[in-house]
Amino acid sequence: MQEILKEKDIYLDDYGEKWFADETSFEKDLEEVWGGRWGLCSEVGKLKAVALRRPGKEIESVVNPADWRWGDVMDPDLARLQHDALTKIYKDMGAKIIYVEDTRSDRPNAVFSRDNVLGTPEGVIICRQALRLRRGEEASMAMSVARAGCPIVRTISGTGVFEGACAMWVNRETIILGTGVRANEEGVRQVEEVLRPMGVRNFIRFQIPYGHAHIDGLMNFVDRDKVLVFPWQTPYDVVKTLSDMGIKIIEAPSIQEAKYQSAMNLVGLEPGRVLMASGNPITKKELERHGIEVVEIDVSELRKGLGSVHCMTGALARDEDW
Repeated sequence: MQEILKEKDIYLDDYGEKWFADETSFEKDLEEVWGGRWGLCSEVGKLKAVALRRPGKEIESVVNPADWRWGDVMDPDLARLQHDALTKIYKDMGAKIIYVEDTRSDRPNAVFSRDNVLGTPEGVIICRQALRLRRGEEASMAMSVARAGCPIVRTISGTGVFEGACAMWVNRETIILGTGVRANEEGVRQVEEVLRPMGVRNFIRFQIPYGHAHIDGLMNFVDRDKVLVFPWQTPYDVVKTLSDMGIKIIEAPSIQEAKYQSAMNLVGLEPGRVLMASGNPITKKELERHGIEVVEIDVSELRKGLGSVHCMTGALARDEDW
C-alpha cells in the first residue's frame, strides 16, 4: 500500500484514516435517506400519510361474528364502499395512502390498521397483537410500510404484546402508554426503550379498564390543547396530569354515544378538525361548542367489527410544529 502511495506522490498524512462518524440524528436524515418526512409526535398534526387495509376476501369468510369479536357479519360490498369514502377524505386533504397488502385470508380484523403500527418521530414501531385470532396481521403491515420506504424502528418481540391504539401522543416529549388486555408491561417497556433516545421524556401510564381494549375508546385529542375524555372510565391520574399541562378536558356528554356509537373513536385530521363516525349528534355539538370542526362519515357497516375510524387509521406521518 505504501509503495502505491509513493508512486502517486500521496502521503499517508494526506490520505490518512481521518474518518469520523456523522452523528446527525436519524430524524434529521429522514428526508435525505428515507425519501420522506415519515413520523409523528401528536394525534392532531395535519395527517400526511396513513396505512389502511381496504377490506378484502378476509371479511367474506366470517360466519360466526363472535369468533372474531365482531357484533355482526359485514356486507362486504357496503363495507368496501364505506372504507373507500374514508380513504377519499384522507386523499382529498393530501395524505399519502399506504395500502396494506398480502393480508392473510383468515384475518378479517386487519381492516383495523391502527392496532398493528405505532408512529414515532423517526418512523414506526410494528406492534404485536395480544389475541391469537389477530396475530399475523403485523407481518403484512411491516411488509407494506417497508415497501413504501417508511423506516421500521422496532418490532415488539419476546413476550411483549402491544397494540398501536394503546398509545396516544401528547407532544414531542410526552406520550400516554396503556396496559391492559392488549398491552403488557414488557410491551410497554420495549416502546419506552425505543422512544427515550428520540427525546421522549414523559411517559404517562394509563391502566385500561377491564372490558376495554384500547385508549382510543376512552379518550382522544381534538386539538393540541384539548382532549375528549370518557368520564368515569379515564383514570384520574391521567386527567389530572393533562390538566396540569394546560390541556382542556372536554367530557363526553353522552354515555350512549361514547360506549355504543364510537363517539370517542375519532381521528384528528389537523389541529381543531376531527373525523368522527356519524350518529353522534350530542358529542358533535359539544365539540363544536369548544371550537372543534367535526367532519362526519358513515362507517356503520365497518363498525360491525366493533371498531371505528381511529381503529382503521394507521397514522404514519403528520405535520408537526412543536
